[in-house]
Amino acid sequence: MMRSKVLSLVARAGSNRMMSTATKLTTVEVNDKTGIATLTMNRPPVNGLNLELLQDLKSSIDEIESNKSRGLILTSSSSTIFSAGLDILEMYKPDKDRIRAFWTQLQDTWLALYGSSVPTAAAINGHSPAGGCLLATSCEYRVMVPNFTIGLNETQLGIVAPQWFMASFLSVLPQRIAERALNQGRMFTTEEALKVGLIDETANNKEEAIEKCVAFIGTFAKVNPLARSLTKQQFRAADLQQLQNGRKEDLEKFLFFVNQPAVQKGLGIYLEGLKKKAKKQ
Repeated sequence: MMRSKVLSLVARAGSNRMMSTATKLTTVEVNDKTGIATLTMNRPPVNGLNLELLQDLKSSIDEIESNKSRGLILTSSSSTIFSAGLDILEMYKPDKDRIRAFWTQLQDTWLALYGSSVPTAAAINGHSPAGGCLLATSCEYRVMVPNFTIGLNETQLGIVAPQWFMASFLSVLPQRIAERALNQGRMFTTEEALKVGLIDETANNKEEAIEKCVAFIGTFAKVNPLARSLTKQQFRAADLQQLQNGRKEDLEKFLFFVNQPAVQKGLGIYLEGLKKKAKKQ
């Protein structure tokens, strides 16, 4: 039996305020039998990672950690998009204070997911470019549904992926493949992603993807949880510490870069292209 734990968008001291799933940007369901939590992104139409969705993701991860769930599965409520990545509107003609809060929250969310003490898996049930790929590769295991694409395509938008984006990519792919893909801004099909090792398995649909994620997390059933967690932390410690130590510098680099006229122009052209595409549909 599934019990729904709908987390509050606004953190309250010592408690969570229950909200309708219709107004939530994430939901968490914990399977009573397995103890595994499924964290679902729910910001239609494309789960664009804006400040509020990132805040909600971080709160949900923290809740899963505090409830001592046996594992975390990240997925999407959309049938075609896992996450379209960072919300371009956060970066185009940005508000000075909000853009700082946005990037700081992105750092926090990545640190929480990549450094999670519980086993993590992504059930990728839609396209997963840029920040969507970042979330997926921050998990320990990835199962993807056919006919979709995944990759860090920032260079296609005139954006440079920061070092910690690359760290997630490099934790999954050999350096030669990762470097070429990042430089090209390449998007991999499901089949291509499986071939190079960007994903671990394929599934016919979301339900099967979640089942395979559950099976992966189940492989740790007889492993001491503390030993497993500390081993994972040791593997990922250098990447996590690099961002922790350089958070301020990373923020300032991002702010400088995103405010460059050429970058703003490129983002504007991209948004205009999206508007034209939407009108044709």
